[in-house]
Amino acid sequence: MCSSGVMRDLKAKLEKLRIDAEDCNLISKLATDRAKRELFARLSRQLLDMAAEVEAVMAAKVGDERGDKTSGEA
Repeated sequence: MCSSGVMRDLKAKLEKLRIDAEDCNLISKLATDRAKRELFARLSRQLLDMAAEVEAVMAAKVGDERGDKTSGEA
């Protein structure tokens, strides 16, 4: 069973990933150098991908917890 502390940590990491992705996206738009624009745009996409992975893990853990609670009832 996933403790509320672990979920809280995952939510905090998820929020940080999203904020960092937004920051990288903004930097890529403001960068005057093409290589830096591409780099920060790529970093933004990678951070958003990681955020999606964290969301999937969180959803799976919530689903597992619900399954544990309902499977114990007979």
